[in-house]
Amino acid sequence: RQTIATSDAPAAIGPYSQAIRTGDTLWMSGQIPLDPTTMQIVEGGIEAQAQRVFANMRAVLAAAGGTFDDVVKLSLLLVDLGDFAKVNEIMAAEFKQPYPARPTYQVAALPRGPRIEVEAVAVLKPGA
Repeated sequence: RQTIATSDAPAAIGPYSQAIRTGDTLWMSGQIPLDPTTMQIVEGGIEAQAQRVFANMRAVLAAAGGTFDDVVKLSLLLVDLGDFAKVNEIMAAEFKQPYPARPTYQVAALPRGPRIEVEAVAVLKPGA
């Protein structure tokens, strides 16, 4: 197991790693919309929060030598399923087909109070 960490994404706020690489598989912890510099939730509603989450994910992937093209599965957690369409729109701008497999869950609350959290599994190119 190899720990993946970058200062370009928020530091873990608990006993977990930003990501763990085992072989060519990258297991990414859930990202919430924390600004990595201030460690505060970004303001601006679901659009700003989703964009920050995907920026954080992009940074962790880059630290492991990957990109969004390597993501095979996302798990999307939303506090309000009313945000589903907007998050789909933002995700479609970040990923290209074939899109990752993805469940979406409505949850009662998330740590630090954001509206969204996303976790991912990526399969990296050998040697990345």
